[in-house]
Amino acid sequence: MRVVTTLLCKKNMSRSKLDFILITLKGFTMGAANVIPGVSGGTIALITGIYEELINSLKSFDKKALELLLKSEFSRLLKHINGKFLFFLLLGIAASVFSIAKLFEYLLSEHPTQIWAFFFGLVFASVYYVGKTVKQWNTKNTSFFIIGTFIALLISFTNPAPSSNGNYLFVFFCGIIGISGMLLPGLSGSYILMLLGNYKLLMVDSINAISKSIKMLMLGDFTFLNNPDQTTGLIHFCLFLFGSIFGMISFSRLIAWIFKQYKNITIALLTGFIFGSLAIIWPWKNAILHPTILDRNSNPIIIGYERYFPKELDQATITTLFCILFGIICIWAVEKMAEKQI
Repeated sequence: MRVVTTLLCKKNMSRSKLDFILITLKGFTMGAANVIPGVSGGTIALITGIYEELINSLKSFDKKALELLLKSEFSRLLKHINGKFLFFLLLGIAASVFSIAKLFEYLLSEHPTQIWAFFFGLVFASVYYVGKTVKQWNTKNTSFFIIGTFIALLISFTNPAPSSNGNYLFVFFCGIIGISGMLLPGLSGSYILMLLGNYKLLMVDSINAISKSIKMLMLGDFTFLNNPDQTTGLIHFCLFLFGSIFGMISFSRLIAWIFKQYKNITIALLTGFIFGSLAIIWPWKNAILHPTILDRNSNPIIIGYERYFPKELDQATITTLFCILFGIICIWAVEKMAEKQI
């Protein structure tokens, strides 16, 4: 994909205002994608050509970065961690979360098939454009593509754990695995937490605990420290956060090293992840809801899907096919824009 080459070449060069606007827009799409269960931010980062730079930027949070921070050498620190890139990317993600992501959440609730279809088109087209960056599809690269597809399909059809596990070490481990899933294209961090059985514990209960505690602190109320359930939720949140930070830094370094040593194999494997993830975002399906576990909006969480093929070519099916086509066209347009930037 030409977007990758373009952005990587510009990483250590002066970027124009247009470049930073495009990075913000790509962060915007990453934030919107996170609303869709089964679609990872890593997938969108790879589609839009910023994945490798993102991984290398995260990898830069190392001993040298800490030394620069302690010495208050902020200018060198920002340059070391590729701070401008991360700032505008996070700006786009944050803007999306507080704006269009809410729209996607509404559309996913009211028109789920069409929204799934749009993302199916995006991901389907990206398989071709990302796979095109592999220099040669030999037996080795094809084998890793198949392995990646198999892993993604295995995750897609795996049933979630029957109950949560509040063991502190396991919660820390969930942070590592969850963030790793978000960094890998084709894998959804929240979906992996669901499989581990700790989605409600970490994404609902612990977040509710931290939100309630902050509100009480702002009122000068410290009684939450005497509430065992609330303090346990805070501990779970902190352990999950530390695990996520540890996983993000360590896993990004691993991915960066693998990219440097085995780039074609890695892209082939990630392309397999993306291709296999199409099973999760297949548009024609019915959600299987958990009978007792609710999300933060008091709605039953989704624990699986019952997929089907449309039986007739009616208006709803035609609309869904159009949404798939629109997603494909969007990826094609991104590629054409990238070619003009070179």
